[in-house]
Amino acid sequence: MAEGASESILQFAPFQSSVDEGFWHRLSSLKLNELGIDESPLSITGFYAPCAHQQVSNHLILLSESLPPEKGEQSITGTSHGNRNRCAVPGILYNTNTIEGFHALDKQSLLKEEAKRIWDDVHSGAAEKDPALLSRFLLVSFADLKKWSFHYWFAFPALVLDPPATLVDLKPASKFFSLEEAESLSSACNEWRNSCATADVPYFLIIFASNSPVIIRHLSDWDSCQQDSHKIMFGFYDPCHLPNNPGWPLRNYLALIYSRWNLKNIRFLCYRENRGFADMSLSLVGEALISVAQEWRHQQHMPNVVGWELNRGKRVSRCITLAKSMDPSRLAESAANLNLKLMRWRALPSLDLKMLSTTKCLLLGAGTLGCQVARMLMAWGVRKITLLDNGRVAMSNPLRQSLYTLDDCLNGGDYKATAAVKSLKRILPAVEVEGIVMAIPMPGHPVSAKEENSVLGDCRRLHDLVDSHDVVFLLTDTRESRWLPTLLCANANKIAITAALGFDSFLVMRHGAGPFSSTCKVADALSADMGNLSLCGVDGEQRLGCYFCSDVVAPIDSTANRTLDQQCTVTRPGLAPIASALAVELLVGLLHHPLGIYAEAEIASSSGTGSSNQPLGILPHQIRGYISQFSQMTLVGHSSSSCTACCSIVVSEYKRRGMDFILQAINYPTYLEDLTGLTELMRSANSSQVDWDNEAETDDDGECVEI
Repeated sequence: MAEGASESILQFAPFQSSVDEGFWHRLSSLKLNELGIDESPLSITGFYAPCAHQQVSNHLILLSESLPPEKGEQSITGTSHGNRNRCAVPGILYNTNTIEGFHALDKQSLLKEEAKRIWDDVHSGAAEKDPALLSRFLLVSFADLKKWSFHYWFAFPALVLDPPATLVDLKPASKFFSLEEAESLSSACNEWRNSCATADVPYFLIIFASNSPVIIRHLSDWDSCQQDSHKIMFGFYDPCHLPNNPGWPLRNYLALIYSRWNLKNIRFLCYRENRGFADMSLSLVGEALISVAQEWRHQQHMPNVVGWELNRGKRVSRCITLAKSMDPSRLAESAANLNLKLMRWRALPSLDLKMLSTTKCLLLGAGTLGCQVARMLMAWGVRKITLLDNGRVAMSNPLRQSLYTLDDCLNGGDYKATAAVKSLKRILPAVEVEGIVMAIPMPGHPVSAKEENSVLGDCRRLHDLVDSHDVVFLLTDTRESRWLPTLLCANANKIAITAALGFDSFLVMRHGAGPFSSTCKVADALSADMGNLSLCGVDGEQRLGCYFCSDVVAPIDSTANRTLDQQCTVTRPGLAPIASALAVELLVGLLHHPLGIYAEAEIASSSGTGSSNQPLGILPHQIRGYISQFSQMTLVGHSSSSCTACCSIVVSEYKRRGMDFILQAINYPTYLEDLTGLTELMRSANSSQVDWDNEAETDDDGECVEI
């Protein structure tokens, strides 16, 4: 630990480092969120204080505020100014991207480079104005953010006197000074330490004048002190507790004293304290003799340098692992966000993780699709999820519905909505998830008078849920269960994503904006021109359709009089994960599009500028896949003026009549068709069919034509 072999050589106790866990957490955040693959050196700040215990040395410590603030944060290192327990010291951090890069660093060159800065500060006079520059330090590191382990190595550059300084005398200050001098010095040191202006200034001049109390001055006052011909001692905050060795900061202090003021016989005070006050029995007074060559004082003569911290007596780096000490929930959240933050380094710099984490998603259906969509949303960083379902977990569910296990099926089965919440919390404790057990009122499923209040209560609750969320996923088993959510999304102009499964095919689509969105010029919601109004979108473009826009009949009860295979969702097992993943990817692309819900539809063969400008690729309206052919296509379908769910006629009727309109649509299957004109359309179509059949009957060949 000591330098030199002879007892006459001045030996220094090396600086010791200590890194708070908060520093590594901040470094990890800075690396992921801002630095990415940038390996440029970072300016950091270390802190130390004079020794305050006769058996324990103080270390140079790094805290979370040692690092520069991230974007949007205010620097808090400035609050340390005037803090008697935190003398700020400037440092440089080199953080590498790989462990190989860490080991390959030319550490000796880095040490010399930092020592050169100290040498230049000495000769320029900067170190006299800011003495903390004498204690510059260097830190090289590699942060393994997968394992939460950190490899690091400190260096405290010290200019080497050649030949070394000779120790003439070293003893406790209480034995060097008279009682009166010791009291005067203690009083001056306490005053210096208690002043906000000087408490964290670690190097100073001590002026002894005849028949006058001791005075402490800044190093920059050297010239004025010389004019008074007073006796001067050089003081510094000594972090070392050893009784026979001064601390590391004295090394560069001696270099400054000799280089700037050409003093060869130097008397110094190793200031140490006890319980916040100067302790003359712990502090040391020493005298050193410097006998280096005269050219050593010239700036171009760069001395040798030492300073790499030893690890248990060896010149090797250190490693700390925080995974075991971290709260498991916090560790899980950090690990979950790791892949997303790495995306922003190169592949997707525009990825808005804050926006994703605050987006509120409502999932209608917690079955095969709902389970997969919930997990995909969490993988993309969505942290606010609500699941709505009134079913229970059956024995047939866990194999296909990834959030459930056998335990959820016992005793009649837990409600899917509540079981899914528990499962998501086990996967990622940080997710904010809520489960709601509720059935969705559906047209074609009439309700009795006794049930009306309950059903209308569900309608109102669903209305409130849609209003309070940013995105709604329609993931239910039947067509009619998607009608009311589609209407409510059109009314509130909310993003709606539908995923629907066949046996070997799927549909994923985003609904267009509502007919009365802010981009549409609505003069009178009940005007006769409703049909044209419902088709408008951004900049007057025809808006995209919803799940029901291509239907020519109103949704009806699709479960009555059905066999078991028709009542259950019978699909190929690989279909739901594919459709769920595409539904979430479609949402993420939509959220990052500058036009959001008003974004125009693109198809895979599109050569428009939209596909090239969006980092996540094209933004389709509909994706239809056929697993039997391993094929997929993107389609565009515009809104219909006769849509039973999103046209302006239906939405305006809902705005006008509210729950009465919903109840009528539920109890009377043909009401929506009559309201939107589909009844008349079907009547016209049937009339055309009859005419076609009559023409076929008059054919001379007498053959039947199948339509």
